[in-house]
Amino acid sequence: MSIQRWFLAAFAIVISVAAVLAGPARANDDIRYYLSLGDSLAQGYQPIGGPSSPLGFPGYNQGYADQLLKLARDPGGHLQLVKLGCGGETTTTMLAGAPWCGFAAGSQLAEATRFLRAHRGDIAFVTIDIGGNDLIQSGAAAAAVQANLPKILHELRDAAGPSVPIVGMTSYNPFLADSFANPTALEDHDDALAGFNDLLESLYAAAGDPVAGVENAFATSDTTPVDGVPRDVARLCAWAWNCTQPPHGPDIHPNDAGYAAIAQAFDAVLP
Repeated sequence: MSIQRWFLAAFAIVISVAAVLAGPARANDDIRYYLSLGDSLAQGYQPIGGPSSPLGFPGYNQGYADQLLKLARDPGGHLQLVKLGCGGETTTTMLAGAPWCGFAAGSQLAEATRFLRAHRGDIAFVTIDIGGNDLIQSGAAAAAVQANLPKILHELRDAAGPSVPIVGMTSYNPFLADSFANPTALEDHDDALAGFNDLLESLYAAAGDPVAGVENAFATSDTTPVDGVPRDVARLCAWAWNCTQPPHGPDIHPNDAGYAAIAQAFDAVLP
């Protein structure tokens, strides 16, 4: 082979290798991120798999964030899901940090804002479900959420920028099945949750953020009899683990069908 032909062949190889290396780099430039924030629902916990913490094992892949990713993904795009949800998270611990979550930045909110700033311009949307554990764990849930949620939403907006959709959600009633045998307790839970969801909706609206109607998707407070069982109780039993016998139940987390309904509720209000 002549020196000229050898040089041309070698040059062609270099160009080919460069093209291969450049291909993925250009594709990576097109990656956009969906950031899932909140509690165990945002992580996708079910009693048959999935961690309560974002550390260690990957989350169970049938949570609402995983299913929303499939609904929102553009077939020609590169949408990547990042989960920071942590089981047991409240609005207070989301701000101050929870030792069982183990975020390097100190709290879920700090971790989220750091991620948003590092990828500013590449965030497709953010979802957040928070406040349910406040309601379960504390009698002063409304006061805590009213004080904390506006701060959380303000910091997320500041980090994400003005055009990134940040979408919250209302809550289904996880106590329906337990309270079904006690109509008075059931009514009390319905009233408390209705007021709590009204508060969530007002706080998200004040921040200019849309809300997924999970309360409505689960037919919460719809007591129309279905085969002798109120519709809201029947739907909870079909869409969550509340009515499941051990070893997987009773458990308040949604199953695949319930997470699918939450994902669809989010998808319905995404811009």
